[in-house]
Amino acid sequence: MKNKKDMFKEDLTELTHSFQDACADKDFKDFVYGLNIKEEILIKYTSSLQDAFLECKNCSNCKGLSSCKNRIRGYKYTPNPEGSIISFSYDECSKERKVRESNSYKDNLDLYELPIEIKEASFKDIYKDDKARLPIVKYFKEFMEDYKKPEKPKGIYLTGSFGSGKTYLIAALFNEMAKKGEKSVLIYYPEFLRSLKASFGIDFNERFEYIRRVPLLLLDDIGAENCSNWSRDEILGPLLQYRMENHLPTFFTSNLTLSELEKSLSITSSGVDKVKARRIIERIKQLTVPLELISKNRRD
Repeated sequence: MKNKKDMFKEDLTELTHSFQDACADKDFKDFVYGLNIKEEILIKYTSSLQDAFLECKNCSNCKGLSSCKNRIRGYKYTPNPEGSIISFSYDECSKERKVRESNSYKDNLDLYELPIEIKEASFKDIYKDDKARLPIVKYFKEFMEDYKKPEKPKGIYLTGSFGSGKTYLIAALFNEMAKKGEKSVLIYYPEFLRSLKASFGIDFNERFEYIRRVPLLLLDDIGAENCSNWSRDEILGPLLQYRMENHLPTFFTSNLTLSELEKSLSITSSGVDKVKARRIIERIKQLTVPLELISKNRRD
């Protein structure tokens, strides 16, 4: 019966043969000896070193992340000498790092009940579109130029035809501002009201305070919600009042004109209150420049 010492010698002999066979590949041999690690240590890690060598070779022939052949796309299995052992880690490649850093600005945009694709909205996709958008883009340029001035520029109340791309336009602006380090929140307003109401006793105050204070805010599709005394007088009114007093740029999209929105806000299940609706509209006018976008339905 073999003792442990004999078994160890056999295992070491087998590992040595495996290592020598692997070193028949000159490129592999250059790779492992280039680590400046003693051969007796290298022998113990032949299989892992072969994996690392293959991934290193893939990287040297890389034609882009989309064609990455490594086990984890954008990462390379890398040997790290640590005294008498070798540890292995997955290290980010330069191409993956470039993509990650170029997208890091998206952390400055928060979405509530809007598709994640909205974070891809870009000016380059709207400059050469239809002429109806040009006045809006012109205002956006002025907004970005004036944003750092002591008196912040106003947001926009953007009304227009269904599916004309109103939300996309403002998202493109917010993306540009995000690249400059500005935080913004884009909210699909009808659904946000429902989720906010459901958050009573959980994180209602935290959520409301966050949108109240965020530097840039979009209330998307305002007027599409079921208006109630609570949503108008306890949420929308205080929200707009705070942002107006603190000169925080606020944007709106709607299929309703301001006069149509005023009528919608005046009617609740409790009756008609034109005075309170008028107060909301006056705050919106203080916060925004009204613009209109009449264009083809881009959702078809």
